[in-house]
Amino acid sequence: MAATASSSSSMVATAVLVPRLQTAVRTTRCSALPPLPPRVSTVSFSSSVKLIPGSQRFSLLLAKASDETSVDTGELFTDLKEKWDKVENKSTVLLYGGGAVVAVWLSSILVGAINSVPLLPKIMELVGLGYTGWFIYRYLLFKSSRKELATDIEALKSKIAGTE
Repeated sequence: MAATASSSSSMVATAVLVPRLQTAVRTTRCSALPPLPPRVSTVSFSSSVKLIPGSQRFSLLLAKASDETSVDTGELFTDLKEKWDKVENKSTVLLYGGGAVVAVWLSSILVGAINSVPLLPKIMELVGLGYTGWFIYRYLLFKSSRKELATDIEALKSKIAGTE
């Protein structure tokens, strides 16, 4: 008997919370949530933005973005052609480029296979979090270790650039 009383009181409570629509057209809703109150306009936006319709605002935005960044495609292609002409071993560059594409393709297959194993992705996340914590403790937490990291990075840059 107590269970029926509590269920009937909860039904009464929901009936009280759902407001009735005052319009002649009633819409059917799947949600038991009450409708949101009407929006009150605030003065947070400037008046010039309010006066411009949405489509015009978007076109102004596009025009402004296109004015700031202009790329001359002809100049880009001539620059790329000059750099390609300076390359001596074109076959080596093509081989490395093809190898890079194949490596990315194989790595995506490998990551997909690892991701399909039920527990392995979570273990990999834990390993990544553990390594991140170790790296922060080892290189970023103390001033002396940050200086050591900076010198290691500079040494690596000089090795790559060939200035060492």
